[in-house]
Amino acid sequence: MKKIIFTSDAPKAVGPYSQAIEVNGVLYISGQIPIDPVTGNLVDGGIKKQTEQVMKNIGAILSAAGYSYADVVKSTCLLRDMSDFGAMNEVYAAYYPESPPARVAYGVVQLPLGARVEIETIAVKG
Repeated sequence: MKKIIFTSDAPKAVGPYSQAIEVNGVLYISGQIPIDPVTGNLVDGGIKKQTEQVMKNIGAILSAAGYSYADVVKSTCLLRDMSDFGAMNEVYAAYYPESPPARVAYGVVQLPLGARVEIETIAVKG
């Protein structure tokens, strides 16, 4: 059975999609960009601050669905500029100190609202 996940602790969807969907113990989190859920604005301050906000948004959605970072099995990272990879990776790694998930990172031409980073996540209970 499909369950829609929503929390006010993460940004509202900026299009026709859900923050996350849970099906049979698997949580699919839509791509998160660095929007502060309180202000609704994109976080300024470069790739590290933007990645930190993205990871906080992911954490809020994980928590709302009863998951944690330890349950994450796969991430897809989209970067507006691949020269930001090292700095993004530094922040990202702090959230997965042991047994990090599988991951891929792509450089893209443009992200919504001018974001520097977007990360989508899959988590599995068990």
